[in-house]
Amino acid sequence: MHGLLIIDKPQGLTSHDVVRRVRRLFRTKRVGHTGTLDPMATGVLPVAIGEGTKLVQFLMAGAKSYRATLKLGETTDTYDAEGTILQRRPLPPLTSDDIVRCCQKFIGDIQQTPPMFSAIKKNGIPLHQLARQGIEVEREPRNVEISRIEVLEVSLPYVTLEVDCGKGTYIRSLAHDLGEELGTGAHLTALRRTRNGFFDEADAVPLDRLESMPVTDIPLLSPLEAMKGFALLPVSIDAARALKFGIPPALEAIEGPCSIAEGDTAGLIYDGRLLAVVQFAPGRQKERRGDFELLRVMIPGDGDD
Repeated sequence: MHGLLIIDKPQGLTSHDVVRRVRRLFRTKRVGHTGTLDPMATGVLPVAIGEGTKLVQFLMAGAKSYRATLKLGETTDTYDAEGTILQRRPLPPLTSDDIVRCCQKFIGDIQQTPPMFSAIKKNGIPLHQLARQGIEVEREPRNVEISRIEVLEVSLPYVTLEVDCGKGTYIRSLAHDLGEELGTGAHLTALRRTRNGFFDEADAVPLDRLESMPVTDIPLLSPLEAMKGFALLPVSIDAARALKFGIPPALEAIEGPCSIAEGDTAGLIYDGRLLAVVQFAPGRQKERRGDFELLRVMIPGDGDD
C-alpha cells in the first residue's frame, strides 16, 4: 500500500512513536512523517507509506499553523512545561494590547535560535542528548518565517495564540522569545498543530481510531491525492512512457492548460496516476532536456495501489 495518512497525533507520543505504530499496522518499514511534533504536542501529522515516502520532502515544505498556550512568569530548560523551571519572575500589569504589540515584533522573516532540547545535530549528536547531559552548546540563529500571530485569549499568566509559520519554526522558541521581549519569561504549556501544508484538523483521524479499523477501511490518500494543492499536469502517453526512462517532458507534451511559473513544483499525471514530481524549468529545453526538471519519479504502475 502506498500513500499518505493524515493522523491526529495524541499527546505523549513522539512523531517516531507514531511511525513505529503505523509500520506495525501496515507491516512495512517504508513509513515516514512530514514534520516532527514534540511529545507534548497534538494535532496534524501526515505520515507517508510506501511510495508515498517519496513525497515527504515536498509535503514538509508547506506552511504550518499552531494553537499555542504560554505561561508567563516562568522559564524552563526545554522552553515547555515538560522541562525544569529555571526562573520565576513577577508579572507586571500587562494588557492584551501589550501582548498583541509584542507579538507583532515576531511577524515576518526573523532570526530564531533553536532550543537545546531539539533534534538538530551538533557534530552528529542530537542537541537533546547533549542537553540531557547538562551540556549546552552555541546554536546558530536560523531564518524562519512567521506570517501571522493572533492573540486568542489572555488570562494571565496564560496567553493563547494562533501562529502561521514556515518550515523549521520552533513554537517553543517563539514562546521563550516572547517572554523575554515582555520581560516576564515564558514557556509553552500546550501546543496543537492545526494545519500542515494543505491538510488541516478536518482531514486528521486519531491514531487509536485508525488502529481499530480494518486496514482496508483506513482512509489512505493515494500519492495523487497527497499532492493536494500542487499543480497537477496531465501528460501525453508518449511522455508518460518516456518518464519510465527518466526523460522529462517538453511543455507541448502537457495535455491541457499549464499556468505554472518557472520554478514551481508540480505533479505529472497520466490515467489518474501520479508519475513524477517536477519543477518547471523551461530553459532546459534549450539543452534538449525537456521543460521540467525531475525531482521524484514514482514506480510506474505502482503509484496509487
